[in-house]
Amino acid sequence: MPTFPLSPDESWRSAHLGHWLRLALERFDARVLECMAQHPGVPLGLSNLAARGQVSAAHIHITRHLPVTGARLTDLAQAAGMSKQAMGTLVNQCEAWGMVRREGLGGDGRAKRVAFTEIGLAWLGAYQDAVAQAETEMRGAVGDAVATVLALGLEAYSGG
Repeated sequence: MPTFPLSPDESWRSAHLGHWLRLALERFDARVLECMAQHPGVPLGLSNLAARGQVSAAHIHITRHLPVTGARLTDLAQAAGMSKQAMGTLVNQCEAWGMVRREGLGGDGRAKRVAFTEIGLAWLGAYQDAVAQAETEMRGAVGDAVATVLALGLEAYSGG
């Protein structure tokens, strides 16, 4: 039994900012993926994968965090806040889909850099359009002033 007093009203467990942020992010990412599935710049194979739910918000971590110039797997995983193993699994899937490739890095045969392919760059361009579309829709839903205050507050809170 807890030694501290708990409120008899347990609504606080699902009515806090973290809860709403998680739900908002899930909705935003789902809308981005929906837009990408319909984007004319996305190669047909990836469009079909996205439309069938094979591409998930987890795969968006690569899209969000992989620099156009490429990155080592360790750096990519760190930027995405994921383990190297989890990111390795995502990179393997994206490599199989033709979005990224692994390239040798310098004289060390073991060191690899993950880089976008031409297909991946097309995907990245569609991602840029989809994010803009989802943000426009969100601004329409909550109002421009609220969206601006929300963006400024989240940026400040995240240390950005």
